[in-house]
Amino acid sequence: MAEIDIKTIEDKKEWEEFLIKQEEANFLQSWYWGEFHKRLGKEIERVGFYENKKLIGVMLSITENAKRGKYLTVPGGPIIDWENKKLVKAAFSDIKRFATLKKCVFVRIRPQLIESEFSEKVFKDFDYHKSPMHLTADLTTQLDITKSADELLTGMRKTTRYEIRQAEKLGIKIATSKDELLIKEFYNLQMETAKRQHFVGFSYQFFSEQFEVFFEADSALLFTATLDEKILAQAFIIFYGSEAVYHYGVSTEEGRRYPGAYLLQWEAIKIAKKRGIKRYNFWGVAPIDNKNHRFHGVSVFKRGFGGEDVHYLPAQDLIIDYPRYIISFAIERARKMVRKV
Repeated sequence: MAEIDIKTIEDKKEWEEFLIKQEEANFLQSWYWGEFHKRLGKEIERVGFYENKKLIGVMLSITENAKRGKYLTVPGGPIIDWENKKLVKAAFSDIKRFATLKKCVFVRIRPQLIESEFSEKVFKDFDYHKSPMHLTADLTTQLDITKSADELLTGMRKTTRYEIRQAEKLGIKIATSKDELLIKEFYNLQMETAKRQHFVGFSYQFFSEQFEVFFEADSALLFTATLDEKILAQAFIIFYGSEAVYHYGVSTEEGRRYPGAYLLQWEAIKIAKKRGIKRYNFWGVAPIDNKNHRFHGVSVFKRGFGGEDVHYLPAQDLIIDYPRYIISFAIERARKMVRKV
């Protein structure tokens, strides 16, 4: 049986042509997500797993620098056949090697694997355990948009359907743009939203670099809902593979009084359908029975469009430096409690 060869991939075409064909393909393992983090000054590694010179898996990893020590992340990956034990072993061995080489305190992976006894066992067998903090959204709500527009409307919650119709009657307009000048406006609205909802917002550089990378790839649009030229809501939607993702959303005080966000999502869904996208991912939601969760309200909004909850295996940690990890673990656990997430 042939050995698994592991090589750095520097060819965008090779990476993307392989990734886009995989069922687990997602923007978090895309070439563009790596480029975005490089622009933020982070070190990334893209490796390919080869058998008989054929590419059979890829993994994007990102080195994060924190005050409590460096750690390595693999968001939405690696993209491999999880039934292939030899390949799984090679992937875990390589990530541990790289993390040790970079003197990381721990490795954090949130794979594109549904939470199950199988996925839990895969990670447990390689000494991983559940992280105290999420890496990226693991509980999401996703909508099958291969259905007709009428079927999609019928599948929505009655109040969601009503709000869409009301927005249309009020004359709320939805515009799409790739204009980078609007990023500053989006950032400012995010800071207003963060202040109102009591969370820490992302930096302007975080948004501007990400927008630019995905806009250049024709993989994202900025949606804006307005009424009488006043902004009600905005959303950054990423289109990648067979999925559209509602990655970020912001609203104004004015927007809380009008149903612009509902019509915005409906227009985004329709544009995704035109692009041949199969599912619309509303991204993270709170557990349905946790009404004290900070994002309970927005989760009710997202679920109103009729999607189904998809629960990926929560982030898993591999400890490299145990004493320093214990400190990090305690800090993150406390933050999670304070932030009510």
